[in-house]
Amino acid sequence: MILYLVRHGESAFNAEGRIQGQLDPPLSPLGLRQSQALASALAGQKIGVVYSSPLLRAMQTAAPLAKALGLVPQTDNRLLELNAGVFQGLTWAEINQRLPAEGNAWKSQNPDYRIPTGESRRDLMHRGQAALEAIREAGHSPAVIVAHGGLLTAALKALLGVPAERNPFTLYNASISQVDWQSQFKLITLNQLDHLQAAGVDLRTRTGDL
Repeated sequence: MILYLVRHGESAFNAEGRIQGQLDPPLSPLGLRQSQALASALAGQKIGVVYSSPLLRAMQTAAPLAKALGLVPQTDNRLLELNAGVFQGLTWAEINQRLPAEGNAWKSQNPDYRIPTGESRRDLMHRGQAALEAIREAGHSPAVIVAHGGLLTAALKALLGVPAERNPFTLYNASISQVDWQSQFKLITLNQLDHLQAAGVDLRTRTGDL
């Protein structure tokens, strides 16, 4: 099975440097342009299904591609971004001022630190793995999954056997990563951005995963 893993385009909160988690800001003007470039890049592929997180920034990213393919995106709540709890809606400067102990605990990379009223990195790995496994079992191929930086990197870690305390991946807005998942899970490409450059889209994207 071929999977195209897509991080949503730049959101309004990405542009402001705010942690969004499961809050629901829309795409920024740049994010909307990125979504069109994504559609142009993948519309020629024989895509069987488009899955999306139900959050608006993912749905807006998926919409132009789904329209070009004549498909309706299927949503799955397991594709939601990390629940960032008390961090949601704040910048890191605000967290450092208001919640320094909690911010330092998150930055320690402890995979089992659960953000107050939110989730841990390990929670997200389990949820992301379950989402991708369910999509694989559904049997549509190729499939596009439009989701979030934190969710997708966590799922990749889980399925590639990367230790939970390591965080080696960062996905850029509207990037494409390709997976070939037959008997084994194989990462073919990571964080492709050439479709954005070819479309003349600004590559100065924000990289904060949440």
